[in-house]
Amino acid sequence: MLKALHTRIKEFRGDRPKVRQQSPKWTVFSLVIALLISIPIFTVIFSVFTPSGEVWQHLAETVLGDYVRNSLWLIIGVSVGVISIGVSSAWLITMCEFPGRKFFEWASILPFAIPAYLMAYIYTDFLDIAGPLQTMLRSTFGLGIEDYWFPNIRSVEGAILIMSLAFYPYVYMLARSSFLEQSTSLLEASRIMGYSTWQSFFKVALPVARPGIAAGLALALMETLNDFGTVQYFGVQTFTTGIYRTWFGLGDRPAAAQLAACLLAFIVVLIFIERYTRNKISNEKANSSRFKRLNRFQLQGFKAWLVFFVCFIPVLVGFILPVILLLNMFFANLNHLDFNFIQLAFNSFTVSALTGILAVGLALIMAYSARLNPGYWVKFFNRISSLGYAIPGSVIAVGVLIPFGLFDNTVDSFFRENFGFSSGLLLSGTIFAMVFAYLVRFLSVSFGGVEASMEKITPNMDEAARGMGYSFTKVLRKIHIPMMSGGLLTAGLLVFVDVMKELPATLIVRPFNFDTLAVQVYRYASDERLAESAGAALMIVLVGIIPVIIISRTIARSRKSETQ
Repeated sequence: MLKALHTRIKEFRGDRPKVRQQSPKWTVFSLVIALLISIPIFTVIFSVFTPSGEVWQHLAETVLGDYVRNSLWLIIGVSVGVISIGVSSAWLITMCEFPGRKFFEWASILPFAIPAYLMAYIYTDFLDIAGPLQTMLRSTFGLGIEDYWFPNIRSVEGAILIMSLAFYPYVYMLARSSFLEQSTSLLEASRIMGYSTWQSFFKVALPVARPGIAAGLALALMETLNDFGTVQYFGVQTFTTGIYRTWFGLGDRPAAAQLAACLLAFIVVLIFIERYTRNKISNEKANSSRFKRLNRFQLQGFKAWLVFFVCFIPVLVGFILPVILLLNMFFANLNHLDFNFIQLAFNSFTVSALTGILAVGLALIMAYSARLNPGYWVKFFNRISSLGYAIPGSVIAVGVLIPFGLFDNTVDSFFRENFGFSSGLLLSGTIFAMVFAYLVRFLSVSFGGVEASMEKITPNMDEAARGMGYSFTKVLRKIHIPMMSGGLLTAGLLVFVDVMKELPATLIVRPFNFDTLAVQVYRYASDERLAESAGAALMIVLVGIIPVIIISRTIARSRKSETQ
């Protein structure tokens, strides 16, 4: 079959114009997916117009100001943190030659493997008054608790530090990509003009890389606003903690939905920033002309080792030390570990695998529809379907449970009135609601990978297969899927890992008596029993290393192609 296809491809090559194939059926598929995925988002938006009674007024008079103020402080602080760490690491690793540079090319992404809430639990246990660090300081110097001052990790400042360490890889990756794509002639011209290393950075490289840095910053801030475990554990009141308390504590769904709408307003601003910068990046890529290797600054002696430590400290604090502390916790408390995490691991793997398979399937339909119908409407539908990743998990959870709960109550009332028995919770109380919420949130992750893999297949192969009498569906099944198997597997793994680590949506949507590894870690950490959940925490970290490996291999392949 492949030989026949190769022959057909040769026949279709040449000056013959491409036949633009249209399939309205696949456009309908994209429309249906967009409508389903957008249900939670529009539910939250429309909830603004739903009267919520005295609860919303009470929130506005008491804690709403704290939600806004703390969220703004987190945005400002994390922005400074991730830009400082991510941009400096990206520039030094890209443009300077020093000991360990190749190691840091991929090691700087390792903090991705540890969720922010897990890092918060580990460092709180390590830095608290009764933690090993302060205990060692008191015993070494003979101090009492009142004889010294130690910064409080459970604060807004502590949350900023933890989130900066967890989210700086977003800025690092996109900033490094921007530095790699800059024209070598431009950088060499700056050196001829007598610019020093720092002058070349601030006056040439940084302004050109600004769109990539802004896009990475937007992604980091989206994750900051999505975080629940860290801020809840540190006692920092934000919109995510407010949504959870209003939903479960006060039992007022309209008020929780309106809080979600306020959080959504923050996210919309970040989405516009990210989209704008993405367009800027694509335009600059088109105008860049770099055809040779970067001529790195050769650092020696003190400067070389100073740069080494600048790049090493974020990796040490963001990955190596937390893993060491977690391993120590695991082996020191083997007799007290809760091995119930094996059942929880099965639950997590079940929903993660199911979501990964469905996400890849839907993403494949979306990408193929865009390939067959390269018009405005399919692109618009796919963009709607990809909005979920930018929406916090707590917002999506509220947007899922409200319509699902309405459906369940309507069906239950019908059965009670007509048949005399209750139908129970058909959607909102099942795994279906969890998987649907995960799909809304992470479909864009799989779509990006699937779309990139499909773009590598030339249109000539489609035309050749169609000339052999293949239908559109058969072309997808016989040609595209086998050739995209690696990309499909990667996309599925990324979704799998994201679902494993997701906490805010899981806490709200999960059915009764159905916990996951993330919920286990959160529950024990809330009870100051983190050591008992060390097994579950380690499993989350080990699974989180998967996207790090995938991203590292992608960067390595791109570097090889760039320098050839």
